[in-house]
Amino acid sequence: MPLYFAYGANMDAGAMALRCPGSILIGLGRLNRHRFIIMREGYASVVRDPAATVWGVLWDLKLADMPALDRYEGVSGGLYVKASQPVVTTGGIKRALIYLGGNAVAGIPRPGYLEAVLAAAVAAQLPAAYLREMHGWQRRAR
Repeated sequence: MPLYFAYGANMDAGAMALRCPGSILIGLGRLNRHRFIIMREGYASVVRDPAATVWGVLWDLKLADMPALDRYEGVSGGLYVKASQPVVTTGGIKRALIYLGGNAVAGIPRPGYLEAVLAAAVAAQLPAAYLREMHGWQRRAR
């Protein structure tokens, strides 16, 4: 089963249980040399930034769950594209599937979206400094 690195809405264990019922939460991970953004469409993405780190969670993704996840991420319409990236875990560096936004133009979060992502980030116990950074996107939405 492939590893999947979630940094946005898919950090939410309850939502993932509905979308990908066969997948198992592994734990925290970080994607080095990338920065969290909200893209023009109002959803989370990451962009390259040599001085930044994106925190998230790793899932052991069941192959049967991948089509549902691709649909949720809007892959066929170009909202997200799939890539494989090295993610730092407690067990070392692992390659993981990641969904990257189809564009890197920053925008404002859709109503309620960022609040759900932040709640999932708190539940996953992401580092406090990173949570503060994510909260900065809320100020942009106001």
